[in-house]
Amino acid sequence: MAPQKLSTLTDYQTLVDKYDTFLFDCDGVIWRGSTAIVNVQATLSMLRNRGKRLIFVTNNSGTSRKDYVTKFAKLGIQASVEEIFSSAYATAVYLSEVARFPSNKKAYVIGGSGIRNELHDVGITTIGEDDTGPVNLATLAEVEPNPDVAAVVFGIDYDITYRKLANAHLNLTLNPGCLFIATNDDRTLPGGKHVYPGTGAMLSTLIHSTQRSPLVMGKPNTPMLDCVMQKYQLDPARSCMVGDRLDTDILFGIKGGLSTLCVLTGVADEAAVLDPVAPQATYYISSLGDLCELAAN
Repeated sequence: MAPQKLSTLTDYQTLVDKYDTFLFDCDGVIWRGSTAIVNVQATLSMLRNRGKRLIFVTNNSGTSRKDYVTKFAKLGIQASVEEIFSSAYATAVYLSEVARFPSNKKAYVIGGSGIRNELHDVGITTIGEDDTGPVNLATLAEVEPNPDVAAVVFGIDYDITYRKLANAHLNLTLNPGCLFIATNDDRTLPGGKHVYPGTGAMLSTLIHSTQRSPLVMGKPNTPMLDCVMQKYQLDPARSCMVGDRLDTDILFGIKGGLSTLCVLTGVADEAAVLDPVAPQATYYISSLGDLCELAAN
C-alpha cells in the first residue's frame, strides 16, 4: 500500500490517537545541525501532554546520551537519558553484555567522544583518539598492531586520519579474534545546509582494505532493533517510528513490525517516499512540526 500523506488536522488527530509510543530519529527529524526543526518543540510537548511515550533512536555515535540531553535542553526540548537510544549506547551494551568484552583488553575507536564515553561508562578502555599525527611512506613503520586491542569500533569521526585507518587495519588483520563493529553504516549525514558523507562512506575504506564486514549496530540492523524492543518492551501495534531516511529509519520500523512516519525535512523527498521500490512508510508528512496544530485542540 502506498504511503498515506498527512496534511489535515483530522489526519494528525487520527495518527496521534492510534499510537501510545512514538520513536524518533534525531538528525533531519528533530533538528538539522544545531537548529531545531520549526515547531518540533511544540509537537513533542503536545505528545507528552497527551500521555504518549517518546523514545529517541539515533544512529549518530558522535554524542553520548548525557550530551544529547544537554543538546535537547538547549533546543528547548525535554528528554531524559532513559529516553535516548543511540548507536553508541547500543555498541557499549553489545560489547559489555553480549560479547563479554575482557576487562584486560582495549577497543580501538575511530569516532568521537560520544562512543568513547559510552564505552567508558561500561568499563571498556579505548585508544586511538590521539592518532592524529601525519604519516607517510617513510614513517609507516611506526604503525603497529596493539596486542591489547580486541575490538575496532568505527563511528562518525570528523578528525579521521590515515594513521587511524592504518592502525585499525592492522589490528583487524593481525590481531586474532579482533571484533569489527560499526555504530552505523549511513551513507550520508544531513547537516545545516547540505547532506555530507556519513559513517558508511568512511567505513567502506576499512571494509575494502581488510576484506572484512563489520557487525553494524545502528538502524535498520538487528542488534539495534533487538536492543530497543527489549529495553522498552514495545507493543508494535501501538508504536510508530518517525524518521527521514527510508533505508534506515523506515526500514527499521518495518523490520520491527511498527507503523512508520517519514518526514520530508531530512534526506528523503516526496518522490523517494512514493517510489514503489523503496521501503514503504505507512505515512509521510512535510514536517514533524506540522503536528503542533493539535496543541490548540
